[in-house]
Amino acid sequence: MYGCETRIISKQTRGRLEATEMWFLRRMIPWIAKKPNNTILSETKTKRALINKIRKRQTTFFGHIMRRERQERLVTTGMFMGRRGRGRLREKTTDRLSSWLRVASTVEMIKTTRERDVWRGMIANAMRHGTG
Repeated sequence: MYGCETRIISKQTRGRLEATEMWFLRRMIPWIAKKPNNTILSETKTKRALINKIRKRQTTFFGHIMRRERQERLVTTGMFMGRRGRGRLREKTTDRLSSWLRVASTVEMIKTTRERDVWRGMIANAMRHGTG
């Protein structure tokens, strides 16, 4: 969990996190029980809890960075002067967070970070509805 605020969760990383979480849950239940994975997930009520926790930390860190008028804001949003490199655009943190928070645009999300209560409400709503 250390430093997870700045990483992008790709499909491959997401799969690894879910597998690790299932491995943790499997270690807590004795192997003699012989329960399937879906039963373990429903009993523990921790479906994708690790990914949700990472997303929450990412959004709170993003809000903190966007409220400050410093260089970190430029780096996080990717608003640099000059030409961009060749090839496909890399996936940005702002795109992932806007899809998770179910916000129409990245600009709207950045404007929302100015109001802490609204921002916290958006994060709480996304946490209730799970990962996207």
